[in-house]
Amino acid sequence: MTNGIPFSEALGNYTPQRFREPSNDQTKTRDLLEQFHPDYIPDSMTTLKVGPNQGDACHKQLADVLQSDARIEEADLAGANTVETDILVVGGGGAGCTAALTAARNGAKVILATKLRLGDSNTVMAEGGIQTSVEKGDTPQMHYDDTVKGGHHYVDKPLAAQMVMDGPDVIRWLIQQGMQFDVDKYGDLLTRRAGGTSAPRVVYYRDYTGLEMMRVLREALTNAGIEVWDYNPTVELLSNDQGHCAGAVVSSLKNCSYTLVKAKAVILATGGIGRMHLNGFPTSNHFGATGDGLVMAYRMGAKLRDLDSFQYHPSGLAYPQHLAGTLITEGVRSAGAYLLNGHGDRFVDELGPRDHVAAAILRECEEGRGVQVNETTRGIWLDTPGVELRNPGILKSRFPKLLQLGRKCGIDPAQAPLLIYPTLHYQNGGVVIDGNGCSTVRGLYCIGEVCGGIHGKNRLMGNSLLDIISFGRRAGEHAATAVHGRPHSNVSTEHLSELRRQLTLADMPMENQGPTLFPDYAKFETDSDYDGLHKAK
Repeated sequence: MTNGIPFSEALGNYTPQRFREPSNDQTKTRDLLEQFHPDYIPDSMTTLKVGPNQGDACHKQLADVLQSDARIEEADLAGANTVETDILVVGGGGAGCTAALTAARNGAKVILATKLRLGDSNTVMAEGGIQTSVEKGDTPQMHYDDTVKGGHHYVDKPLAAQMVMDGPDVIRWLIQQGMQFDVDKYGDLLTRRAGGTSAPRVVYYRDYTGLEMMRVLREALTNAGIEVWDYNPTVELLSNDQGHCAGAVVSSLKNCSYTLVKAKAVILATGGIGRMHLNGFPTSNHFGATGDGLVMAYRMGAKLRDLDSFQYHPSGLAYPQHLAGTLITEGVRSAGAYLLNGHGDRFVDELGPRDHVAAAILRECEEGRGVQVNETTRGIWLDTPGVELRNPGILKSRFPKLLQLGRKCGIDPAQAPLLIYPTLHYQNGGVVIDGNGCSTVRGLYCIGEVCGGIHGKNRLMGNSLLDIISFGRRAGEHAATAVHGRPHSNVSTEHLSELRRQLTLADMPMENQGPTLFPDYAKFETDSDYDGLHKAK
């Protein structure tokens, strides 16, 4: 690790100012990414040897779980309880709750199974807001153009177009559910600009928009009487005689047992892979983000895409170490916070695309201009006192969660800068879907971060919360209509036999099992908790 500027010296170089000269850096994005972005770390990628994406590039850590053996054998399911439902939703975040709620309102019987508690998800970690073109002078076309450009033109254009067109109705629907947004004195929605965009179009609630969204979705789900299974991770999908998805195997962490859920359709809303800590990076993701949905969908034969592309959010907390990776919303930079190296200089356009800004931060650290705390911890300054100096009271009124984080760090962000470093934030790739969330496997829907294509190879701030509601509603409605009147079919884990045959032929290590469920540093409060996890593993 290249040594940077010692912490005390860098702090002495820092003074809050109303204005600082902008960076004159002219490095092209492609050059910056190839030199410093983690996706380009030598030897971090491999080629998949089995499955529908055989031959495609994939991060090595993700490839290990995609090409792992299943956790279960047929014998494990002997005597297991069997239940039937129209639709099984896997995942209790914003996407899963939206799909479950919409499906139930369209007449389907729904079970929602979630690994942890309802709401434990990356949705509650999302702070910045939701993109939608509601301001005068802004249009869905501009939103679409920004999304395509931000994703380096790798986006699935029909999906992106559908998402941005859904935007205003998504906000209207959320308000109808009871969600609050920050408004001006006339009651009009306040907006802020996201990095890499051409207009301010992010609507928000303080700096915990996702938490507010999850509050109203949980309440709506409870009021709808939808059956929710907490602490019930799904460990495998079930297939019928035609190879279609026809249910799943759910594992109870409470009583260490399996349940076979026969479903006419399964909606995967399992989120991302942050807790795999790709390339050793900290993460902003919740505890259960271990790529379960990708693994199970891939085994069923679902096509994936862009498995070599991940987003590292520029502003993850770097210090203190026990809070490393905690997200600091892009909204702080939108409000005017500068990014400063150890010399106290700006070095990048703070509202550039996320991958560009993250790579620029890594460049400063690699080339010795970062702030060095100790042998393993470094970063750059987020100039929060400068924001407060230019707009007194803004941190208290707009960023209460940031102030709370500052208290955890033992500092006042209005008086002292925060040390930040990129944090693994989002899985850009995922399961290939159509406009209704249908995967390439009949009966299997995928929504939210488990999908790929909507955001290309770099997601813009605010598009994720839009994505989960847009496609959650569409998948829930489509699935409810599709399964109406359809009988249940016989189910099995026959597809696992083909998986094991392929793994054997490719000489893959059979001792690797997936999905991973929890990170390897998981700690549980009681022996029985650990025993339940051990059996589920």
